[in-house]
Amino acid sequence: MSRQIITGLDIGTSSLRVVVCEVKKGDSVPTILAMVKKNSRGLRRGYIINFDETAESIRVAIADAERVIKQKIRKVTLGIGGATLESKLVDGTVAVSRPDAEINELEINRCIEAAEALLPDAKNKQILHRIPIAFKLDGKRILGRPEGLRGSKLEIKTLFVTYSSQHLKDLAKAVEDSGVIIEDIVASPLAASFSTLTKIQKVSGCVLINIGSQTTSLAIFEEGLPISIQVFPLGSTDITNDIALGFRIPLEDAERIKKGEGEGQITKKKLDEIIHARLSDIFELIESHLKKMGLSGLLPAGVIITGGGSNISNIEDLTKNYFKLPAKIASPEIGVISKNQIKETAWSVAYGLCIFALSDGEVASTRHHSNNANSYPAWTWFKSLIKELWP
Repeated sequence: MSRQIITGLDIGTSSLRVVVCEVKKGDSVPTILAMVKKNSRGLRRGYIINFDETAESIRVAIADAERVIKQKIRKVTLGIGGATLESKLVDGTVAVSRPDAEINELEINRCIEAAEALLPDAKNKQILHRIPIAFKLDGKRILGRPEGLRGSKLEIKTLFVTYSSQHLKDLAKAVEDSGVIIEDIVASPLAASFSTLTKIQKVSGCVLINIGSQTTSLAIFEEGLPISIQVFPLGSTDITNDIALGFRIPLEDAERIKKGEGEGQITKKKLDEIIHARLSDIFELIESHLKKMGLSGLLPAGVIITGGGSNISNIEDLTKNYFKLPAKIASPEIGVISKNQIKETAWSVAYGLCIFALSDGEVASTRHHSNNANSYPAWTWFKSLIKELWP
């Protein structure tokens, strides 16, 4: 009898990671059966530039995972994190239509639809997530569940997470050409949050920074909810290139030095200057976004760093000094959450996708094969969060 398995597929620009987990009744976290890492091919900053190469690298990774677990993988949960991933907060308002003026799920969906109609620059974009952030009823903010309350005007602030329609279509086809079905699509910064952030961090307010090879993503949380998702076109490969140019050494040596390995005759002062200069470029983009959100220096749980770039030498101190906030690498959290099955934060997205799949959609995902505009898994997730935050 086949085991019940869930599979997370994280397609990064330089690495492709597959995590396969077994679902056992009563388990709070998935049990890992296989972890497969392969070099990604045919991608640039998260989007496909050579379809055949990308499709083949996915097929090989899936096949390797199948050999490890000795079972066919039929479905995957796909993480999306390329340069065209972004989010917008939009306010929607509707007059309550029910004769008894009671708020139910239909009224909430109508209000989310009203917000979606106001989403700017929506052309050529696919909505991945619709996440209700805050509710007002007759002008007064609601703390907790709005269902069952009565009023005449409902307002919802909704976070819409979008991705290039064409880029998503290309990625989805490359995955399905490998012989698997995409069960769900989740923004990678949100997926990483499941495996790296604690409830306290999300409620207090924090920013999760995922430094990938060619992009850096962030997810900002307040009061337990994501309020912004953004991706910037700079990553740890830019630092590696700077080190290689600065010391005129091969890229392989530069990569090791970046991680604090085998510095040899390298001048530490010059190395620190090179790393700090490029990290400052990345951090400047993030700080500008935090200022735009009105959150610069105002996130008590600080900055949590994940992704392959989190192994850069002295990154915690550099981050802390730049943002004037607490800063830490997410390694301890992912170890605790995964029950010590994973220790490297580079696996945070792939494993987070499995946690998401186990929770049956704790995030507002767009089902890949569903185009039902009246179906909002977002609300399922929001209700589960409210139950945690305001029992």
